[in-house]
Amino acid sequence: MRIGLFGGTFDPIHWGHLRSAEEVGGTFGLDRIFFIPAAIPPHKRGQTAAPARDRLQMVRLAVAGNPRFGVSTVEISRQGVSYSIDTIREFAAKKRRGDALFFIIGLDAFREIGSWKNFAELFPLCNFIVTSRPGSKERDPLRGTGVAVKKLFCYDFKQKNYRHRSGTRIYFIELTDIAISASEVRELVRKRKSIRYLVPSSVEKYIKTRGLYRGPRGER
Repeated sequence: MRIGLFGGTFDPIHWGHLRSAEEVGGTFGLDRIFFIPAAIPPHKRGQTAAPARDRLQMVRLAVAGNPRFGVSTVEISRQGVSYSIDTIREFAAKKRRGDALFFIIGLDAFREIGSWKNFAELFPLCNFIVTSRPGSKERDPLRGTGVAVKKLFCYDFKQKNYRHRSGTRIYFIELTDIAISASEVRELVRKRKSIRYLVPSSVEKYIKTRGLYRGPRGER
């Protein structure tokens, strides 16, 4: 099995997230992609607008019907700050012989990976798929990551990607540009404007039913 791990706050999940996962899955032949809502994102402490249980339920609604997509509660069940190293270790410990893990991450976030908890221990455990949008002038995912990260990899000119000494790799993919952001969705809800076609209809209905993103009373 080729297994993708797609973490995030998903506050809320939107079509951009889903389309990105679909393109990554197709390009790299992933059998399953697990969406992993964070309990408390380490770089966004205190910044999530919706509670973890609501973000989790919205993800479940959004991926329903796609057999390739699944949902993992590993970070929400663990509670506390959601460090990627802990999540990847859990998946690595449970994978079967022959399985391969692929951690899906945006280019901007990957550039900050040197500040992550035990970042050097991430790379032997899984491959990384770094995503970017069309028009991005940067195609080298290691540029801007710092010497501490760069020294862990060598460039494979034949396969045109980076190889870690453990054998895992960093892949790069340019995704279709779908200009949707979770903050934009939240702002539209706050202003009582339509979010139709920005999020799945099931997620839109859930947001309305729960009264999410409508201000202090809705940010429960």
